[in-house]
Amino acid sequence: MQTVYLVEALRSPIGCFGGSLKDVGAVPLATAVVKEVWQRSGLSAECIDEVVLGNVLKSGLKGNPARQAAIHSGIPVSVPAITIDKQCASGLRAITLAYHQILAGDSNVVIAGGTESMSNVPHLVMNARWGQKLGDLRTVDALFHDGLHCAIEDYHMGITAENLVERYQISREEQDVFAFESQQKAIKAKEQGKFEKEIIPVAIKSKHGSTLFTEDENIKNTNLEKLLTLKPAFKENGTVTAGNASSLNDGAAAVIVASEQAVREYNLKPLAKIRSVASAAVSPSIMGIGPVPATQKALTRANLTIQDIELAELNEAFAAQVLAVNKELGLPEEIINVNGGAIALGHPIGCSGARIVVTLVHELRRQKKQIGLASLCVGGGQGVSIIIEAV
Repeated sequence: MQTVYLVEALRSPIGCFGGSLKDVGAVPLATAVVKEVWQRSGLSAECIDEVVLGNVLKSGLKGNPARQAAIHSGIPVSVPAITIDKQCASGLRAITLAYHQILAGDSNVVIAGGTESMSNVPHLVMNARWGQKLGDLRTVDALFHDGLHCAIEDYHMGITAENLVERYQISREEQDVFAFESQQKAIKAKEQGKFEKEIIPVAIKSKHGSTLFTEDENIKNTNLEKLLTLKPAFKENGTVTAGNASSLNDGAAAVIVASEQAVREYNLKPLAKIRSVASAAVSPSIMGIGPVPATQKALTRANLTIQDIELAELNEAFAAQVLAVNKELGLPEEIINVNGGAIALGHPIGCSGARIVVTLVHELRRQKKQIGLASLCVGGGQGVSIIIEAV
């Protein structure tokens, strides 16, 4: 089986809900990252075989955001593009699809990633198309209807985290300590400039001109005492709060996935190679545990054990969810989300799967380590994992 490489790995800064990126939108965010990733690689745009982007909240974006971003970024109209939705793992699934395309011999170079602008998700007017004869028209928030609400269990994703709390006997204090440490790690990483190589500036236009947005703005210098006082967000007498869960955010991320042939032919400089990928499924009621079977599959396919993992990026949908996952996986705490995770940095859902791969690639190289794991849980009860090796 041929080796498949990650050649470039970049992301936008992550914006707060209603923050600096609220007027940019998912397609312009994707356009900026897609354009930068192929230009930095030194590739001619004509060498790109396809663009694959994840996006979850598509209401109001018009058709196929990946195609829009590809053309707006200067990629020729002859290059196809597809937008995929696998909820929070959409960005990572885009990368794994690119990997499989190359293994199958269908492509040599694919741009893959994800984008989301949660600030721009509209409210929907339900039952309006054929007329409302009597009574009020009801609006529905597409953020919840199409993203944060489990369509199968018919409750908020936060309840699935509470289900894991009960199953794995996770305390409120454990969750709040985890969330606090995520914020502290992110603050330190930002201060030390650890994100500088992975972040591209995004131009924000206003009536006063254009400014560059260059840093993640979701990171908060909170304190543990304050976290411990927050009220449960999803369940009376529950333990999952706004402080120990991820937030609503805007961002985009992308990588170039390339074959051995492309690396040689175009003189590309790979950052890492993909050792294995895997998807798995679990009960929707405990969707947060999905990374466990996905990671076990990926380890088996790579002929590795959990002890071989040197760094891990586990998407922090909820502190309880990551804690539950690691009760099963048994990773050393000191190698998990070393620069903070989604609780601190933010969780633009269609982007996050690609974002954690971007961060993992750069951190492996920074620390001169080799084997890394990135994994996410998926609404509806799934998990997606990838194992990479720095080169």
